[in-house]
Amino acid sequence: MQYILYLLVYPILWSISILPFPILYLLSDFVFVIIYRIIGYRKKVVRENMALALTHLSYEERLIIEEKFYRHLCDMFLEMIKTMTISKDEICKRYVFNNYEVYAELEKQDKSVAIMCAHYASYEWVVSMNYYTKFQGYGIYKKIKNPYFDKLVHSIRSKYNASLITTKETIPTIITNHRNKKLSVYGFASDQSPKEGAAHHWAKFMGIEVPVHTGAEMLSKKYNMNIVFLKTKKVKRGFYQATIEVLTENANLVPNYEITDQFLKLVEKQIIEAPEFYLWTHKRWKHKR
Repeated sequence: MQYILYLLVYPILWSISILPFPILYLLSDFVFVIIYRIIGYRKKVVRENMALALTHLSYEERLIIEEKFYRHLCDMFLEMIKTMTISKDEICKRYVFNNYEVYAELEKQDKSVAIMCAHYASYEWVVSMNYYTKFQGYGIYKKIKNPYFDKLVHSIRSKYNASLITTKETIPTIITNHRNKKLSVYGFASDQSPKEGAAHHWAKFMGIEVPVHTGAEMLSKKYNMNIVFLKTKKVKRGFYQATIEVLTENANLVPNYEITDQFLKLVEKQIIEAPEFYLWTHKRWKHKR
């Protein structure tokens, strides 16, 4: 059944991926009407999250942001599909690194790098960074239940010289690479909610105390990695700019959880500046004190 589903869906995805961007965004406008106006996909979750996190805004102001968010969500979903066939020149034109030289200097230290980022703006097109880096890139993700679609995602990432590893594979991969002196760069989307019982640290995020992921910080301390924050800004429809900010070059000298707390503050700043580009459909505040 999973294979049949894959055979049915794959031609549709591929057909969408070869559409020119103007037509792709016309399709996105149509999908928006279905997802937001008709189905109301996760609208309850989005409104609850915004009510918790955006207390400085009125209900009417949050509704305006809500609609903008769903428009962006549909754009991003179709941009993810576009990744199947997008050219190197096109993605590099649309996802630009403002200060890549900051990261390049870190590679000269012969230390692996941990990139901390949020589910904000275009977190899928970050994969284009692998066109520039000398290190082997690894993206950490949650495995897709359908093995055929999971394989498809892996094949797409291989275009960019990027390897996908599941959360369970992350620690063994880092250990192996460290032992073999294989310099690598690991992407951690560290803003989502961990399981409550597995949390080692609670911190305030948008004014609410929640459990937070600390893996990027702790693994960087243990395996002597530099840590950077990747901030992505949506310039206009289909165009993004990324800025790299060094969090630390000496993780072991920083008190535990301070790096994670600093990361959360930077994500908060992003959200406050333009909340419509954050991924509000995830239940980020399902565990809170």
